[in-house]
Amino acid sequence: MAVHTETKTGWVGWIAFASVMMMVVGVFQAIAGFVGLFKDEYYLVASKDLVLSVNYTAWGWIHLGIGTLLVLGGLSLLSGRTFGKVIGVLVATLSAIANLAFLAAYPVWAVTIIAIDVIIIYAITVHGREIEA
Repeated sequence: MAVHTETKTGWVGWIAFASVMMMVVGVFQAIAGFVGLFKDEYYLVASKDLVLSVNYTAWGWIHLGIGTLLVLGGLSLLSGRTFGKVIGVLVATLSAIANLAFLAAYPVWAVTIIAIDVIIIYAITVHGREIEA
């Protein structure tokens, strides 16, 4: 009977990086949420010109919720829990979609968050299993 042992590779560092980036993006999302809640005139276009015509207060709560989930998911992923991997992929995907819909309001910010979300999803899905070893 052959015993299969998995060896750790450099990708374990990428999973740790993805965990930290989830927490950083969560804070970025929270900042965007607070701006939407308290200073909505900061954004480049009126909320009616966004892909989803929802006022900035609602966008603020959406970003704040996604940010909270990203921080909690990042902490869970850093501890090696399967729950963290699932939450990481799902919430990073949700974050990317939300920021795509929010793109007109603040393009550089949204594209930056989408790019980091893609890196998070890639790192977790490609070698997420190695953090458990």
